[in-house]
Parts: sequence; structure tokens; C-alpha cells
Amino acid sequence: MTDYPTFIEKIHKKTGLDLSLYKEVQMKRRLTSLRNKRGFHSFNDYFQAINNDLELLQEFLDKVTINVSEFYRNPVRWRVLEDKLLPPFKKSKKKIKIWSAACSTGEEPYTLAIIANQFWDLSDIEITATDIDPNVLARAKQGIYNSRALQEVPEPIKQKYFHQEGDTYRIDERLKQTITFKEHNLLADQYPKEVDLIVCRNVLIYFTEEAKTRIYHQFSDALTNDGIFFVGSTEQIFSPERYGLKALDTFFYEKNKN
Repeated sequence: MTDYPTFIEKIHKKTGLDLSLYKEVQMKRRLTSLRNKRGFHSFNDYFQAINNDLELLQEFLDKVTINVSEFYRNPVRWRVLEDKLLPPFKKSKKKIKIWSAACSTGEEPYTLAIIANQFWDLSDIEITATDIDPNVLARAKQGIYNSRALQEVPEPIKQKYFHQEGDTYRIDERLKQTITFKEHNLLADQYPKEVDLIVCRNVLIYFTEEAKTRIYHQFSDALTNDGIFFVGSTEQIFSPERYGLKALDTFFYEKNKN
């Protein structure tokens, strides 16, 4: 008899994170590996340790929330946003409101700020960047990155928005001011409203179909009538009309106008 179901119930009560809405085989394998690595032979023992050790809790949250990111990740998709989708927005919107959901260590919302600044003044850009993990949000707020994270950044952009300090790069403070970082649980917390562009990439693949359906409906409700939803390269939405969306381009969806 496995103690995993009891473990996920206790984790839900402690953190608000409902692991039952993640694909069980993948999540259980990942957590079993972490548990064994720390020398615990049952999930019950592992939970007791997590409950009493903040470092173990942070490690657990880092493992559960996948934090793989870089600037301009999958650059072809960002070019579609910049060259094809944002120019019409500029004609109809004096300001733009963006939500970077599950933003990890911040590369994505900073990329969004850079691209939006090609069309709007920084004072007219409002970006909310959220993640469930306070650890990665703390790193995102610092805005300091190694050269590997910037490998897809064009040189003129690098010179304009980054300050090199030895082997690292620091985000320009003016760009930082466009972004508000917040903790947010996609499965439990309220969603923002009247958002022009929502970006949530390479996260939803870890959720069950039931959870994804709920999240897609909530993302759709959060968008303005002509708002755009940008998903990851493994997360194409089949039957987007179920959520009041229509395909706009590969991995981009538009909220149907009422």
C-alpha cells in the first residue's frame, strides 16, 4: 500500500499545491527520486522532514515546479509575436497589459518587456509575472543572469537592456519597473482580468486533462475580447473554441469577440 496519496493530501494542506492535478506517473517518479536521494524510504517520513525543514521544503517546491528558462526561448515564436501580432495591437491600444504565468526565474517577462518596448513606451507597459515558487521569484526580481541565458538575445538588445558585470548580466532598472512579480497558484488562486496578452509556456503539459480544461477556461476569461494567449511548443490546444478561443498562429490563440 503506497503512502503517496496521503502525502499529496498533506502537501495540499501545507502549501495549497494540489499534486493530484498533475500527471501522477511523472510527478511520483520525480518525487520518489528526490525522496530517495535525501535518504527517506517512505513518503510519510519525507513529509515529516519537509514539514520541519525549510530548505527541504524549498528543494521540494523547486523540483515540483519546472524551472527551465532563457531569454527568447524558441525565438521563431517570439518573432511571430513581434512581427505579426503586436503591430495591430499597437494601433488599437495606447497601453498594453500582459500576464506572464508560471514565469520561473524571470527571463520570459523580461523578454516580453523588451519586445513590448519596441511598440510602447515603458510607462505604457504593465506586466504581471507570477509563479508558485517564491524561490524563483526572488531570483527573477534580482534580474541577474549568466551568458547562457542570453544566448538568443540579439546584440543590440543586449547592449540596450543589459549591463554586463563580469560574467553576468543585469537587467536595466527601467525595464524592471514595468513588471510586478507575485506568487500565484494556477490551480487555486484568482486570475487577473482584462489582460491583453497571456503567456504560459511549457507548464501545462504537467497537468491532468481535467486541470488543463479548468485552466484554459480561466485564461480565456482573463483575456480582453481581442486578447492573445501564447502557449508552449508542446501545448497546442485542440478545439480552442471550447474555451472561447480561436487559432491565430501556431501556439497563439485569440479570444473570440462577443
